[in-house]
Amino acid sequence: MAEGKKYQISINVDTAYLAEQSDPSADRYVFTYTITITNSGTVAAQLISRHWIITDAENVTQEVKGLGVVGEQPLLRPGEHFEYTSGTALATPVGTMRGSYQMVAEDGNKFDAEIPVFTLSMPRVLH
Repeated sequence: MAEGKKYQISINVDTAYLAEQSDPSADRYVFTYTITITNSGTVAAQLISRHWIITDAENVTQEVKGLGVVGEQPLLRPGEHFEYTSGTALATPVGTMRGSYQMVAEDGNKFDAEIPVFTLSMPRVLH
């Protein structure tokens, strides 16, 4: 079996702008993101840590690293998924996030699950 199919994690992201927590006059734009992590491989794997790169429209970047997600380190068996919602604040109405989850498969293999870049945008800012 090909190694790529053994260790395969799919990531889906939905984002939302939180107007009630944002204050554009103070350059504060708050967003939530809901992430669904699915083990589409053939070996159980546990999410150990995360690494985010968050960039606003002025190209100001912040990096966030830490253990688990929302206080958990989920173990995903083949076909299982884990969903969580978190958030971030930007100084601009548009920005991007990307990163990776550091995973450990049940056979001891460590690998990164890449989180593709996604856009955070206040409604009606992007066309």
